[in-house]
Amino acid sequence: MAANTVTLIGNLTRDPELRYTTGGRGVASFGLAVNRRYQQNNEWQEQTSFFNVVCWGELGENASATLTKGSRAIVAGRLEQRSWETQDGEKRSVVEVIADEVGPSLRWAQAQVERTERTNTGDGGFSGGGGGGAAPSRAPDPVYGEEEPF
Repeated sequence: MAANTVTLIGNLTRDPELRYTTGGRGVASFGLAVNRRYQQNNEWQEQTSFFNVVCWGELGENASATLTKGSRAIVAGRLEQRSWETQDGEKRSVVEVIADEVGPSLRWAQAQVERTERTNTGDGGFSGGGGGGAAPSRAPDPVYGEEEPF
C-alpha cells in the first residue's frame, strides 16, 4: 500500500484566494513557504521551499476566513499532480498539496477557536452556518462518522 501524506509547517506567502465551482463548492488556494535551517561545516544554512495548497469545501471557506499572508500555519494533506495544456499548446504540470486539515500554528501566537455549525447540504457535503432554532439533522461526516471534532 502506497502512502501519500504530507505535513507542512510554514508561513502563507499570499492571502487565501476563495473561489466557487459552478456547483457552489468552495475552493481556497494559498502559497506556503517552509523554511529549513541546518548546519553545514559549522555554518548555518537556510533553505526555503514553496508549496501551493488547495483546500476544498468548508475547509477552504474556513481557511480563507481565518488565515492571511504571513500567518504561520500547519497543513496536513496529500500531494497531487495536475497537468494541462496552455493556449499556445505547451504542456504544463504542477504538484500541489490537497489539504485535509489546516490550522494556525500556536508556537508564537494564540488563536481563538469559533466552532461553525455543520449542516447537510443534500449532496453528501456539509456547509457551515449559524442560526438559531432547532439543531439541523445531518448525515454522518464521511471521514469521522458521528464523532464531534471538539
